[in-house]
Amino acid sequence: MGDRVGEMIDEMTGKPQITLRPVLATVRPEWVDHYGHMNMGFYAVVFDIATDHQWSGLNLGASLHDQGLGTFAIENWLAYVREVREGMPLAFESEALVFDDKRLICLHRMYHATEGWLAAENEVLYLCVDLEKRRAGAWPAETLQQFQRLCTGAAPKRLALKRPRA
Repeated sequence: MGDRVGEMIDEMTGKPQITLRPVLATVRPEWVDHYGHMNMGFYAVVFDIATDHQWSGLNLGASLHDQGLGTFAIENWLAYVREVREGMPLAFESEALVFDDKRLICLHRMYHATEGWLAAENEVLYLCVDLEKRRAGAWPAETLQQFQRLCTGAAPKRLALKRPRA
């Protein structure tokens, strides 16, 4: 360990590494395509892992499921900023942006966990779903209260809670 919080010494170079965010995943060999970088499909996989980590803080995990409700991703936008390659440690930040009575838009950012640069962004529109009826449902009151506390109100880059009328 180095002298600063979050600082570790790289065993190969002997240089300090600053972990800006916790490592959530490391790019696996099977995620890498013939170009030598992470295949586009696996970006969705690791962003989904990041979503799972965000859900408990938004009352969208087991407590929502226990009420017969769930979240379905109904629209997804992904921006590749910088390539990631095999063995790179990945860290994420997730931000709940805006919501209404049955929808939520979140923005996830993927970073190189030790170097700190932005690798990709993923904006997702989620829908509250009644799991028995398999139809849209309303968020429970306690979930809406949590959204009210935690959503930043920042404007989504690509998605909207409701589609514009033609």
